[in-house]
Amino acid sequence: MNLTKPTFPAPDHDHGRCTADGLLHAEQVCKLKAQKFTPTRRQVLEALLSSHRPLGAYEVIDELAKSMPRPAPITVYRALDFLMENGLVHRIESRNAFLACAHDHDATAMVAFLICERCGSVGEIPAAPVVQSLNAAARASGFAPKLSVVEITGTCAHCQKAA
Repeated sequence: MNLTKPTFPAPDHDHGRCTADGLLHAEQVCKLKAQKFTPTRRQVLEALLSSHRPLGAYEVIDELAKSMPRPAPITVYRALDFLMENGLVHRIESRNAFLACAHDHDATAMVAFLICERCGSVGEIPAAPVVQSLNAAARASGFAPKLSVVEITGTCAHCQKAA
C-alpha cells in the first residue's frame, strides 16, 4: 500500500487538489481493471471526496441532491458497492458510513482506521500484522474469520494542537 499522503491532511491543505487526485486515482484504477467509471459512480465518489469524514449513504444522497435531482438510494448503494469492490471506498463499520480512499490497494488490504472524535476525520494506516494476529487467534479457537476491521478512535494531531 502506498501511503505517501499524510494520515490526516492539514486543515488548510489544498482540498481541490486532494479531490482531483482522488478522482484521477479512481480513473486509473478503473482503467487498469477495465471497469466503467460511470457518471453516477464519479458523482458518488466526488460526494465522498468532499471531506475527509465518512458519510452515510443518505448523507451522500443529500450531498448529490445539492447539484442534481435527488438520486434513488439503490442507485447510491450500487455505486458504493462498485467503489468498495474496486478499493476506492472503505466502509467505516462503527459509523455505518463510507470513506473515499486514494491509496494504492484493493478492497482486501489490511488497514486500521484512525477516527478523530473531534473533527470527524478518518486516517488510514497499514495494519497487516495486527489483523493477521487477530485472524490467527480466531482460527485457533475454531472460528473462521471472514472480515476483520480495526477502528481506533481518538484525537488527530491537528485537533491536539488546536486544543
